[in-house]
Amino acid sequence: MFLSRIVLRDLDSIDSLASMASSKKVVTRDEWERKLRDVKIRKEDMNRLVMNFLVTEGFVDAADKFRIESGTQPEIDLATITDRMEVKKAVQSGNVQEAIEKINDLNPTILDTNPQLYFHLQQQKLIELIRAGKVSEALEFAQEELAPRGEENQTFLEEIEKTVALLVFEDGKNCPYGELLDVSQRLKTASEVNAAILTSQSHEKDPKLPSLLKMLLWTQNQLDEKAAYPRIKDFTTAALEDPSI
Repeated sequence: MFLSRIVLRDLDSIDSLASMASSKKVVTRDEWERKLRDVKIRKEDMNRLVMNFLVTEGFVDAADKFRIESGTQPEIDLATITDRMEVKKAVQSGNVQEAIEKINDLNPTILDTNPQLYFHLQQQKLIELIRAGKVSEALEFAQEELAPRGEENQTFLEEIEKTVALLVFEDGKNCPYGELLDVSQRLKTASEVNAAILTSQSHEKDPKLPSLLKMLLWTQNQLDEKAAYPRIKDFTTAALEDPSI
């Protein structure tokens, strides 16, 4: 909720300028910076945004140091971040069975209540067998573990067919679905696992800070149509660019 309050305060301040900009009003740097100074954002809110980002993205050491330095308490036990990152790392390394076992150790209800996630992990396991050239084992695994799920779910069946199609080509990367062998597929599955674990811990699956930056960019684009003002051109430095007159 605190993020929403920050955004609303910022938007109210910006809208006050936009309301005067029906004729493409030019807002000087001095006027703009004065308006920005009038927007009061509590340091505690900023600290919570930073902590939320560190926890969600799994930077456990940085989160612990930030906790000590800022006095900001994380919303979850930092020890669980290490467990979550071990699961994520296992998927990214192609050790899917290890990841499944770690997930069950962490919380067995995650896979029990999320059939799509479990299917995607099994699909990733099949991809790893194909990647390793274990054709017979891959076919057996697809028949015994994945085919029954495909009979119950049309979407799963289509994904199975795409994955098995990799076996038709001597070099799977030449297959129309060769992107399944890319590292990006592992990262996609790992991201889904990460989100599921966070959800099971009653934590947001996505960090709030990137969403806030996207909202800021959208707000600038909207304001561009109404006024010329010192806009942020580079979000990495937050440097203001003087309005073009």
